[in-house]
Amino acid sequence: MKFFIDNWFLFLAALTSGGLLLWPMLSRGVGGAKVSPTEAVMLINREKAVLIDVSEPTEFAAGHAAGAKSVPLAGLESSTDLPKNKALPLVVLCATGARASRAVAILHKLGYANSRALAGGLAAWREASLPVEKSA
Repeated sequence: MKFFIDNWFLFLAALTSGGLLLWPMLSRGVGGAKVSPTEAVMLINREKAVLIDVSEPTEFAAGHAAGAKSVPLAGLESSTDLPKNKALPLVVLCATGARASRAVAILHKLGYANSRALAGGLAAWREASLPVEKSA
């Protein structure tokens, strides 16, 4: 017991470093899993994943990932534009990725268990030099 009392700071440092190592794994459950643009393209090509853009209609019209469906976050729960097959993987994106994480949580509640947010959003998509379209 005396050893623990004399070296409390070492135990505190060990617990802190262990917590910092576990934090990314634990925080991932909050907003759902995130995928990089490269992983998103692999999901689209290999598993027929569907791109869902939860940006506002004006943002979507200004530029969106090629082939993405526009389903604004505000109307996500009542949307008829979501795939009927809830087993299909969904890759959800927005301008920065913040709304996409919230959308993934909503989609999980709706039964789309295989939905993931695109880390970095449309900005990361563009940075990876992936195709972007503009609506007329």
